[in-house]
Amino acid sequence: MNIVRYDPFRELHSLQDEMTRLFAGVAPRSGNRDEVSFGAWNPNVDIFEDKDKLVLEAELPGMKRDDFELSVENNVITLKGERRFEKKTNEDNYHRVERSYGSFTRSFTLPQTVSSEGAEAEFKDGILKVTLPKREDTKARKIEIKSVDSEPKTIDTKATDAKTANA
Repeated sequence: MNIVRYDPFRELHSLQDEMTRLFAGVAPRSGNRDEVSFGAWNPNVDIFEDKDKLVLEAELPGMKRDDFELSVENNVITLKGERRFEKKTNEDNYHRVERSYGSFTRSFTLPQTVSSEGAEAEFKDGILKVTLPKREDTKARKIEIKSVDSEPKTIDTKATDAKTANA
């Protein structure tokens, strides 16, 4: 039988190693923070819906329409592009560059209630707005219930998602 030396901090070291691995991709890169940051930028995106459509809005400040592309494939919407660092002249002497630059890709799985047919996209003032209509068969509708004893009654129904419908 081997004698194992007790280390009261062994568990803390193990926890520290796990935390380091967990935050390795999230923490800022080490090195000179005054350097231009390439490849660390992703545009902010808001996704919301109402009864007729799903809307995706992405902030693309300082970009032109030719700097990004939008596609829908297999119910996944993908926004790809690149924000380039453009030095104005050779005499420019930047003291600080805090904006991030580089390539980005954002992909989002669309719900089954949304149709890519009839999708519309508009780019204005650095905001990309994509509108995707909902499928007609998934929209909420009213069902009239007839009864012999009383007057007809209307009940609002809500759309069911694919998982509930298949169950």
